[in-house]
Amino acid sequence: MQAADEPVTILTVAKEAGVSKTTASDALRGSGRVSEATREAVARVAERLGYVPNGSARHLRRASTGTIGLHVPEVLTRSSYYMSFVFGVVEQAARHDYDVTLITSGQRRTRPPRVDGLVLGDPLGGDPVVEGLMATGLPTVSCERFPGDRQADGVVWSQHAAMLARLLDHLRESGASRPALIVAGDESDWAANVHRGYLNWCVAGGVAPLVRRVSFDATGDEVRAAARALLSVADERPDALVCAPAGAAAEVAPLLREAVADVLLASCVDNAGIRQADPPITAIDLRPREAGASCAELLFDLLSGAAPMGTERVHPIELAIRASTRPRP
Repeated sequence: MQAADEPVTILTVAKEAGVSKTTASDALRGSGRVSEATREAVARVAERLGYVPNGSARHLRRASTGTIGLHVPEVLTRSSYYMSFVFGVVEQAARHDYDVTLITSGQRRTRPPRVDGLVLGDPLGGDPVVEGLMATGLPTVSCERFPGDRQADGVVWSQHAAMLARLLDHLRESGASRPALIVAGDESDWAANVHRGYLNWCVAGGVAPLVRRVSFDATGDEVRAAARALLSVADERPDALVCAPAGAAAEVAPLLREAVADVLLASCVDNAGIRQADPPITAIDLRPREAGASCAELLFDLLSGAAPMGTERVHPIELAIRASTRPRP
């Protein structure tokens, strides 16, 4: 009889179910030549006894560390987008009984991280840490493509240019004919696609582009300065402003209320500050938590062989239309 304080092991389950240890293990792992009836019987015994597989032992049998690495650019770790992305990766890893090690670009490594694979969150071109990680030979998945010579083994990407075109079409339907763009540099695949989508839309519609670039980790002052520059020339003044960097639109909103009340405002990244602004700001919802989960899931599919190297998956994003771009009378 099982003592109350005695740990429940696979051997305990096997004895209770009347099968060998190997059969019990195969039944619970879904492997081996085990009949469905035996598999169900062992599963019922394991559930009744409260058996919990030893994750560490399982990872050791697979020559696995039980950990994946997650890299996000250090300049972006303050962003709520990337916090949500991190949570998505961690939650999906937990479902696979894995831990997550966070790696930032501020860390200089002399050896590869002790992980089974890597997720790269929006890797920036020219980042030596990213290039070093991609050279380790570890299976790697990136959220958006890496703007460099190497590419990750798997990519989760979104149709940013197409979604920006939808946003710009909405602004035009709301009465705006000269939308301007504040965007970060092209070292990010996301920012490059936003910029490219804007320029293509302008060419297709015969609209003169109005663009100001800011640094990828732009401060509020830098964003407001870019907005003032766009609004300063009377005969080229935009009637709508699209802010690509996360949080930039919320920084610009007070400036527009004080100076130019008739300029529509939209953001390429949604967050709580954007939703709670006065008025609430139209934005592209990048669904970062789901993006993180999708990246982690693709990495586990690569590790298990369920997906071939080179797999790409599209992560759907959405346009949230709010009061900041309400149609003009």
